[in-house]
Amino acid sequence: MKCGIVGLPNVGKSTLFNCLSSAKAQAANYPFCTIEPNVGQVTVPDVRLERLSELVNPERVQPANVEIVDIAGLVRGASKGEGLGNQFLGNIRETNAIIHVLRCFENDNVTHVDGSVNPIRDKETIDTELQLKDLETIEKRLEKAKKMSKSGEKEAKLNVGSLERLVKYVEEGRNVRSFERNDRETLLLKEIQLLTDKPVLYLCNVDESSAKTGNAHVEAVRAMAAEEGAGCIHIAVSTESDIAELETYEEKQMFLEELGLEDAGVNRVIRAAYELLNLQTYFTAGVKEVRAWTIKKGMTAPQAAGVIHSDFEKGFIRAEVISYSDYDQLGSESAVKEVGKMRVEGKDYIVHDGDVMHFRFNV
Repeated sequence: MKCGIVGLPNVGKSTLFNCLSSAKAQAANYPFCTIEPNVGQVTVPDVRLERLSELVNPERVQPANVEIVDIAGLVRGASKGEGLGNQFLGNIRETNAIIHVLRCFENDNVTHVDGSVNPIRDKETIDTELQLKDLETIEKRLEKAKKMSKSGEKEAKLNVGSLERLVKYVEEGRNVRSFERNDRETLLLKEIQLLTDKPVLYLCNVDESSAKTGNAHVEAVRAMAAEEGAGCIHIAVSTESDIAELETYEEKQMFLEELGLEDAGVNRVIRAAYELLNLQTYFTAGVKEVRAWTIKKGMTAPQAAGVIHSDFEKGFIRAEVISYSDYDQLGSESAVKEVGKMRVEGKDYIVHDGDVMHFRFNV
C-alpha cells in the first residue's frame, strides 16, 4: 500500500511524514522545502502481532508496512506547471490513496500561502488543480477513443460516451471518486488512474489544545468529508513530533495521558488509511517467523495465500485457521488444537481480520 501526503505549503506535511517514518524530511517554514518526494516505510501498529510474538517466541517478527510519500506543496496553477505542479501531480498518480493535510490551527509565526486559515478553501484549491489535470487526461483519452471508434471498434464507441459524460462531470467541479459507473467504466477508470478518483483521508492538523476534541475548523472539514464519503481525522502534528522524539515507550505513553489521548495520532493515521482502502490483516505464526499480511476485505483463502506467493494460490488445497481471540485466550497452537478450535477451510472461505492461518498447497 502506498499513500501520498499532500496539501498546500506549510500545512505540516513533512512534519507528519517525519512522525510516521524514521526518515527525516526537511521541515521548514517556507514553500517547497520538500523538493523531491520523500519515501518511508511505516510499520502498521497492531497489538495482536505483539501478543502472537510473545506466545510463539519466533526467530523474527515481520509487521505489515505502508509506504508513505511526502510530496511537494501544491499551489494554484499547479495543473499548468506552477510551483512544482507537474512533478507533484505525477507523484500523486503513483499512490493508492491520498492523505490530504489541512491546516486547522492559528499561528502567526507560520505563514499561510493564502494569508489566512480556511481549510475548506484550501481543500477546494487542491481539488481544482487535480480536477483540471484530470480533465486534461480524460480529454486526451477521449480523443484517442474517437479515433478508434471510427474504425468500428465497439469498445471504443462505448468509451466515447462514458468519457464525454465524465468530462461534463469534472467540468462541473466534481471529483471522479463520486462518479457513478458500471463495470466496464470501472475498468476504464482503473486504467486511466485519475487523480480525483483516489480515496482520500482528510487529516486536520490542529494545535495541542485541540488535540483531544478538535475545533471549529475540524468540524467544518468533518461535515464536508461526510458528504463526500471520505475519511477524516484530526491530530496535533507538532505535538506528535515532540512525542516521536521521546526515548522510551513509557515516556510517550505518559505524554499521551497528559493530553488525554489513548493512542498516538500517527497510529490512528495508519489505521484510518487501512480502513480507507478496505484492508485488513491476517497472520502466519511459527517458530521461524510471526508475520502480518495485508489483504483486501472479502478475499478468499486462496487469494490471501497468493499474497505470500502465487504458487500458494495456484496449488491451494486447504487452510488451517485459528481465530486470533482463540489463540490469545488459549495461548498456543497446540492448546487450540486440543479443544478443537482449529478449523479446516476450503477455497470459498472468506478470510476474517485477525485470522491466524497455515496454508496447505501442492504445485
